[in-house]
Amino acid sequence: MSQDAWYRKLHWQILIAMTAGVIAGLVGGPAIVPKVGWLGTLFIALLRMIIVPLIITSIISGVASIGGGRDLGRMFGKTLGYYVLTSALAILAGLLAVNIIKPGVGANIGGAAKVDLPDLSAPNSPVELLLDIVPRNFFEAAVESKMLSIIFFCILFGVAIANLPEEPRTFLFKLFDTAFQAMMKLTAGVIMFLPLGVFGLITRLVGESGFASFKALGMYMVTIAVSLTVHLFVTLPLVLILLGRIKPQIHFRNMMDALLMAFSTSSSAATLPVTISNVEKKVGVSNRISAFVLPMGATVNMDGTALYECAGVLFIAQVLGAELNFGAQLVVVLTALLASIGAAAVPSAGLVVIFIVLESVNLRGPEVDVIVGAMLAVDRPLDMYRTAINVFSDSCGAAIIAKSEGEDVDTVVVA
Repeated sequence: MSQDAWYRKLHWQILIAMTAGVIAGLVGGPAIVPKVGWLGTLFIALLRMIIVPLIITSIISGVASIGGGRDLGRMFGKTLGYYVLTSALAILAGLLAVNIIKPGVGANIGGAAKVDLPDLSAPNSPVELLLDIVPRNFFEAAVESKMLSIIFFCILFGVAIANLPEEPRTFLFKLFDTAFQAMMKLTAGVIMFLPLGVFGLITRLVGESGFASFKALGMYMVTIAVSLTVHLFVTLPLVLILLGRIKPQIHFRNMMDALLMAFSTSSSAATLPVTISNVEKKVGVSNRISAFVLPMGATVNMDGTALYECAGVLFIAQVLGAELNFGAQLVVVLTALLASIGAAAVPSAGLVVIFIVLESVNLRGPEVDVIVGAMLAVDRPLDMYRTAINVFSDSCGAAIIAKSEGEDVDTVVVA
């Protein structure tokens, strides 16, 4: 059997599982939910299982890989500044879209709107937020899944490793990088069971509430798609013009191969060789800059993922009827920004990371899992789109940083 057969493609498997779940839910009704709904519950549990070790190994290995030196320090500062800026702009686009369109208001997904709301947690001031971020005990924070505290410690620990002498730095980097590669394998293994999880979750969804949930899911997809489109065709071109004096239309054409590859694979990591080739041969960025900026971007720069996490959490809160005040939304924005750093560059990794943002405002429980499962079922096309945006943002960063270093980039379209 060919490994390229259509039925081996994850998106087809998800579509088949979703269709089978709809049919099973309609035919079996509420009676079938206990029989197959556990598949979805098990899959969500597997996702939650890998969150903390994935974040710890990803962030520490990513930050520690930067190394030391004045030139590297300057390059790191420019790169990180660009990645934080574009991720924050992407999150704001998602935040505005969800607050304007309100796709989850009045929706009832799997009976979630009928349940008692959890106690939402949000700081009362920026000072309280800062104090909450700093962990008093890292292991306690890990056990209690205090994600902001975990991310904060891992970033600092990664910086500390990067500034060690060469021998211990190399040892610790290899240790955490190897652990990260193992976690990526485990994450990919869990994602392989995504179709079974979708079948169980959709069967439960349709069995309990019929087709009532799909209108809300359609509005959710529109909201995410609109936000991503604004970021791709408005925000990033403006960043190219304002920071790099680069013509967006030329950059789009030069990066078309990488964008198509990213859209078809849903993996920034798998697209990386094509991204590097386009950036060096067509955009005109030197290997010195592309070899530093692009691998780092494939690990820590996830504009589309950050947007999805923020908008997805607000959508869930709207479905539950929860009012997230300014302080709670600030926590969501900050957590989505930092958590996107830890999103592995593999298909559907954003599904894992969204639980991090949910935990930051204490949105948890079986009702939340049902809504996430419904979102998961329609996520594949959105995942393909946001991966293309992640890759395009990486390429924009490489071009802008190269321009700031005196290189001549994106002056002509290279055939």
